[in-house]
This record gives sequence, structure tokens and C-alpha cells, in this order.
Amino acid sequence: MSADRLRRAVAGRPFSVLDVSALEAGYRDSPGRLGEAAVLVPVFFDAGEPHVVMTRRRADLRIHPGQISWPGGRVDPGDADSRAAALREAHEEVGLLPSDVEVLGRLSEALAVLSGFRLTPWVGIVPYAYPYVAQPSEVAGMVEFSVADLLAPGVHRTGTREAFGSVHVVHTFEVQGEVVWGASALILHELLTAWRAA
Repeated sequence: MSADRLRRAVAGRPFSVLDVSALEAGYRDSPGRLGEAAVLVPVFFDAGEPHVVMTRRRADLRIHPGQISWPGGRVDPGDADSRAAALREAHEEVGLLPSDVEVLGRLSEALAVLSGFRLTPWVGIVPYAYPYVAQPSEVAGMVEFSVADLLAPGVHRTGTREAFGSVHVVHTFEVQGEVVWGASALILHELLTAWRAA
């Protein structure tokens, strides 16, 4: 699972976009109302071993409290595109400078099932070790997972969840008591699947 293999896996990869028309009725009253958001999927290598770095959201936030997620947020009117939004949000949330990210490409759009945001994930290689500074108004801390642990037997599972009138397939990763689920886990699953196949 090398950096070059990751570059091959992501660069020019076909991605899917959510069919908004199929979701509009149920998600009209969701917090996100199918609004556009973007996340950065940061990957680093420690002694050649790949890891991903995620955030733990504060427990008192209204949306996705306490969850482990990718740094990101809404696409603002001032953002050039979703890529720019992902880099801006990562800088705001964890102090990661856009110039320190080697952006490789994007993955498929994912639905945040419980909030109704449409997430565009951008994958980037970041330096190790990095002096992250978590924004205390949103981020409780940083969480790192080795790719080897994420690929271990029994770590990944799927189930279903009903939300806003639809039943969704929901992915979950559980590593050493830490749980990643929902859109963040779906994005992680796509990343690992593409990387292994490259």
C-alpha cells in the first residue's frame, strides 16, 4: 500500500454523484437539506506504513456530536469549488496548510445519512509528523488509524439505517474501541477498496 499505488488508485478515478432527485422529498427537512459539503481525506506515511488522520467532533455540537469524521464542512459561496472548500475547512479545523497537501483526486459523493449533507471527498497525502492544531470550537481531538488495522479481519461491517423515509446501507469500522461509521466510513471503504485494487 505505497504512496505511488495510492496515486494510481485515485488519480483520474471515475466517481459517482448522488441522485438528488431520488432523495429530495425525504431530505427536504433535514439539517443539511442536501447542501454541498466537502471533506479532506488526509493520508500520511510513517516509516513507509500508511495511516489516515481524522477528527473527533466535540460532543456538544448540534450535528454529528462526538463522531469521528474527516476534516471538512459546507462549500461556501467564496470557495472556488469543493476541492478548495475541503482544503479551507482542513486548515480552519486542524491547522493543515493547503500548501502542505498533495491533492490526488476525489472519490464518490457520499450522503451524510442523518444530517442530509452531500459530501465530496478529496484525498491528499500530508507530511508526517505534522503540527496539527485542533480548532476547539469544533474539534475535540485528532484520531489516527493505520491502514493495516483498518484492513484487519472483522474491523469493517455493514448494516442498514432508516433516515428521512429511506433505508440506507451504513458502513462501520471499529478499531481498538474507536468507531467510524456513516458517510466517513463509506468514504474510507471506497478509499481502501480502490487502493487495494490499484
